Amino acid sequence: MTQTIKQTTEARVLTGRAARISSPKSAFKIEELSYKSPTGHQVRLKLQACGVCHSDSFTVEGAFPGLSYPLVPGHEIVGIVDAVGSEVHRLKPGDRVGIGWYGGHCGECISCLKGDFITCSKLQTPGLTGDGGYAEYGIFPDSACAKVPEGLSSADAAPLLCAGITTFNAIRHAGVMPGDTVAILGIGGLGHLAVQFANKMGCKTVAIARGKEKEKFAKELGAHVYIDSEAPGAVKSLADAGGAKLILATAASSKAMSPWVDGLCVGGSLVIVGIGHEPLDISPLQLIPGRKSVKGWPSGTAQDSEDCMNFAALTGIKPMLEKYPFDKVSQAYDRMMSGAAKFRVVLEF
Repeated sequence: MTQTIKQTTEARVLTGRAARISSPKSAFKIEELSYKSPTGHQVRLKLQACGVCHSDSFTVEGAFPGLSYPLVPGHEIVGIVDAVGSEVHRLKPGDRVGIGWYGGHCGECISCLKGDFITCSKLQTPGLTGDGGYAEYGIFPDSACAKVPEGLSSADAAPLLCAGITTFNAIRHAGVMPGDTVAILGIGGLGHLAVQFANKMGCKTVAIARGKEKEKFAKELGAHVYIDSEAPGAVKSLADAGGAKLILATAASSKAMSPWVDGLCVGGSLVIVGIGHEPLDISPLQLIPGRKSVKGWPSGTAQDSEDCMNFAALTGIKPMLEKYPFDKVSQAYDRMMSGAAKFRVVLEF
């Protein structure tokens, strides 16, 4: 093992293409970058796929504090380990791994000292705190790498590293048990995965979306019940059926989330993973008598991502996506941001 590590630390410097943003609101520019041999706890990846996420707009628009340009976006990364640093023992060249929103932690803040690395005050995220996955190569901490199971293609694995892990983790940490009612509010990029996860976890799965025409699709995903949020008495119909132990709000609309507190059962929770920019309109009287709660949930660590991908491979869960070659990165990004894409967009190398 020692000899193998020594050989990989002496790997040659490589060059590869990367799509960079030179300043906020500028266009993608494909450039040749150099990638040195990884050191310490670093790994160098030859990338196979990277999902295009709505959060990539933080980099393109400059809407995230402390960004340093030029910068390569992308945090739904899947690649093959090309070389490892001298302190890497878990991974070896040839391993296929994925990296999501969690790209490393500081090890010094209160969250880190408690072992809660995803809430690190200096959380590293590819594409924000350093170069991400819109590139042919990348260098990342080994702690950020989740092994991808054989049962998933690289393109299918990529969205699971953000949209997948966010919904998977939120459901499994919400205190729900098989047979409990879990309602998914919104069946877009996050929600179409959440419906599948809730079903495969053995929950009575309710899909909530606008329009009666989405019912057939929701039930094909695994929803047992569909509620048209625009229909009269939509919230009351969920409450009258016993209410939901968990309502997972995946739609990025605070206005759409707020009324559904009344659809929770006693002790139920509204868990928010969709980022709305307006305040929630919720009265304390909606929460206190039924011990209801409202909270948010971040994504998860590399181990959480590994759990998510293994569960998806085991149960046949897959994201719905559109694939684009790397040289069409601008079109892929525009397609995702326009809302026209079929849930997720993935760049392939």
